[in-house]
Amino acid sequence: MNLLLALILLPLLGAVVVALLRGNERAAKPVALVCALLEIVLAAAAWVVHEPGGARMQLAGSVEWIPHYGVSLSFGLDGIALVMVAVIALLVPLVLAFSWDERLPAGRTRGGFFALLLLEQALTVAVFAATDVFVFYVLFEIMLIPMYFLIGGYGGQRRQYAAMKFFLYSFLGGLIMLASAIGAYAYAAETTGVGTFDWATLRTVLADAPTEVQVWIFLGFFAAFAIKAPLVPLHTWLPDAAEQAPIGVVVLVVGVLDKVGTFGFLRYSLPLAPDASQLLAPLVLTLGVIGVLYGSLQAFAQTDLKRLIAYVSIAHFGFIALGIFAFTSQAQVGAASYMVNHSIATGMLVLVVGMIIARGGSTRIADYGGMAGATPLLGGMLLIAGLSTLSLPGTNSFISEFLVLIGSFATRPVFTTLATLGLVLAAAYVLRLYQRVMQGPPSGTAVLDAVGGPGAATDPETLPRGDSGGATARGNLRDLSGREIGLLTPLVVLVVLLGVYPAPVLDVITPSVEATMSEVGVTDPVTSQGGN
Repeated sequence: MNLLLALILLPLLGAVVVALLRGNERAAKPVALVCALLEIVLAAAAWVVHEPGGARMQLAGSVEWIPHYGVSLSFGLDGIALVMVAVIALLVPLVLAFSWDERLPAGRTRGGFFALLLLEQALTVAVFAATDVFVFYVLFEIMLIPMYFLIGGYGGQRRQYAAMKFFLYSFLGGLIMLASAIGAYAYAAETTGVGTFDWATLRTVLADAPTEVQVWIFLGFFAAFAIKAPLVPLHTWLPDAAEQAPIGVVVLVVGVLDKVGTFGFLRYSLPLAPDASQLLAPLVLTLGVIGVLYGSLQAFAQTDLKRLIAYVSIAHFGFIALGIFAFTSQAQVGAASYMVNHSIATGMLVLVVGMIIARGGSTRIADYGGMAGATPLLGGMLLIAGLSTLSLPGTNSFISEFLVLIGSFATRPVFTTLATLGLVLAAAYVLRLYQRVMQGPPSGTAVLDAVGGPGAATDPETLPRGDSGGATARGNLRDLSGREIGLLTPLVVLVVLLGVYPAPVLDVITPSVEATMSEVGVTDPVTSQGGN
């Protein structure tokens, strides 16, 4: 428990210190980065001490908070929560490094920005670790506050609209979830004589609840998690938030915050309402497949780089929902690992797109073209991120998508067949993006302005070279700096490493998935037939 408590409190204390130093940028920035790097050390220590074959919740502890209502500050990590905590620990220092010298709106300080990032990290870790349903709800709502200010205070021209839309959607979903949590508490009090919000106790009590009771409980949790994930048609807050938020905040929204929704399906929806989960699975699968196809088609049609990434994420969350509600161990392992690999792949894609926008000053795809000749390293990074996003074999996302599809086909062949169309569409929108931005002669106002305007040479070979070997042209069209290469290198390593050797992640999450399958009371059809 001490280690888990440190994982929660370190970024929280760091946020307080950085907020106090917000007027002194030279001091605030290194303090924030040191806190984020120390969090990686703590996350690595939690990974090392975690025993995949051990207790369901490890590093667990509990302190009474509101004993009269059975509420305790209870925390613990299963395998799925652990890998998400590790993802957060990885992404936050990369976000800080990317935002180190990023231009901020007038009147905003970097210390305030970094303090909000650390606060969001602390609250998100606590959300994944919470094992008391009421505490989970409180944290679920509180973590909206720093994200609201990150979007509304540091975003684009329509940032207030995007921040308010994000907040209202998520807050409303949380209130509906609270109604279900209270219903679960009341049912426990009625059947056992003692009301409780303890997750493990509620899981046992609700397992025997009538189906109609489970349905109402499931729907309340599902509403909150479907908004957060987000599933179509509850997704409309995400494109606006992604378009208006700063790049570093977009990384956290699509790489971490959205995963609270899919994590919630696995941790709360399925174990607390097992019969209802199976009964309503066709509804969720339908929304998931619609999300895959709709998100992919919208991504192909986008003219804005950041909105394109938002729709890519919507499509990927459809795959995750398919894997979770197919109710096979292969599909659920694939879905849980997809949460990790999507964070890595999409996080890298967002950062690379941010570097492109920093050079061209525009988010419009049409303002770019032929950049690869002047920025070959940047072009290579965009290609790697894109290939991981479309789940090319050998990249980290491939094994997750493969497991989802092969596991889902065993029980839901029609839904799975329709979802596979998303694979073709993913290749189309990723390769089209790369072709439009990187290939051909320099074109688009952002690129032409950077190389000296329409009268500049259009042959990439004639562009002047910089000391680093990358084309610097005239103006701002430069290749990756040393800091940018160092920032992207860990993600490239993970894309390749987890693509050829995914066992470190799969070994950690598989026991948690098997426990969830047991709690729901479903039998893996592959195992029951004697295969593996």
